[in-house]
Amino acid sequence: MSAALSAFGQGKIETTVFGQNGAKPALAVIDFKGTGSQQYMAAFNSTLFSDLQNSGLFEMVSKSVFPLNNPQRPEDLRPEDNRQGFALQDWQGAPTKASHLAFGYTAAVNGALALYANLYDTRQPNLQAAQLMTPRYSGSLDEAGAIKVAHEFANDIIQKFGGAASLLGSRIYYISTRGGFDEVWVMDWDGNNQKQLTNLKSLSIMPTVSPDGSRIAFTTYAKGTPRIMMINTDTGRPLPFYNQEASLNTTPSFTPDGKQIYYASSAAGLAQIFAANIDGQGFRRITHRDAICVEPKVNPKNGNLVLFVSGPGAQQIYRMNAEGADVQRVTNGEGEASNPSWSPDGQKMAFSWTRGYAKGEWNVFVMDIGSGQYIQLTHGEGKNENPVWAPDGRHLVFTSTRSGRPQIYTMLADGSQVKQLTQQGSNRYPVWGVK
Repeated sequence: MSAALSAFGQGKIETTVFGQNGAKPALAVIDFKGTGSQQYMAAFNSTLFSDLQNSGLFEMVSKSVFPLNNPQRPEDLRPEDNRQGFALQDWQGAPTKASHLAFGYTAAVNGALALYANLYDTRQPNLQAAQLMTPRYSGSLDEAGAIKVAHEFANDIIQKFGGAASLLGSRIYYISTRGGFDEVWVMDWDGNNQKQLTNLKSLSIMPTVSPDGSRIAFTTYAKGTPRIMMINTDTGRPLPFYNQEASLNTTPSFTPDGKQIYYASSAAGLAQIFAANIDGQGFRRITHRDAICVEPKVNPKNGNLVLFVSGPGAQQIYRMNAEGADVQRVTNGEGEASNPSWSPDGQKMAFSWTRGYAKGEWNVFVMDIGSGQYIQLTHGEGKNENPVWAPDGRHLVFTSTRSGRPQIYTMLADGSQVKQLTQQGSNRYPVWGVK
């Protein structure tokens, strides 16, 4: 075992693991008002606040400590003003203590909804220096349009502060039983617009999404033995994929360039890791171990580094190079470990682990691969499995039975801000992809 891996132990992972450097900006978000669009502002304001809060980038200032007057337009601001709230120092000082201020309004313009948004840094000495953003957006003149422009404004603020990939437009794919069978479903990143993608009337499990978001590969029992199937993410239509002769072909995973797929197959007896072209042709065996090998996951930044789950004994997470050499155990052998998922930067792994709990009691952990340090994100609230990173590197999606049946949840990568996304049926195996 390498020196880095021998240092495996519980400890603090630097906050940069989660994309946060130092103190978070204290963001005050004033409720926007609308001209000819006021009936849509409740949906707008709740969406804007929720997106910003769920980003994990900000300390959201409570509206209960806002000054008496709230600006809606840049011209409402004055360097000094006796009417409390129209001077930036009113927001910077106690009790608000906001470092940044977002405000604006909407209007009905030519049958569309126009958003006039503003973001200011309250700490700057003058209004010109304080003005950070004055974006304009357009949407349909209805609640859906209001939600759309709220998402867009929140996304631009997050991009300005986070410097990371956005969740806007990303989608979560998962397996749901709500139609009577275990089928592939898809929803927006925030849980909206849930819809069924497959209609195989069979058992499907363990989907994975290609790096460009154009296709999903998953395991299905539709033809009897478990086989890999690939579909188009927009239409749900099958794409060509050749399954080699085996009693089991399962747990597919795409390479970073989207041109190959790694998977587990029992073609050689015990399930081992294979690699193939995107259509399943040209397959070759990667692992040669006297133990079952499943769940290969290729590092998104280094295609020569692969995580997988194997024995002997209780299942643990191992790593190897792309040709199956230099195998090292990553987890320490305690309990059972499964479901490895690389962070977008290729430096961290989210995974499920029974460490410290009775057999079968799974929880979600995050490990820094370089140092071996890890943190525990869930703590015994049912079974918590199948964690997968979001494109922004700050969120995880996972399955939990904390509410009874398995459902899909998201949380920040420090375990906070847990949000339930699904309610109907049983829902498992989420994966987060770009649109």
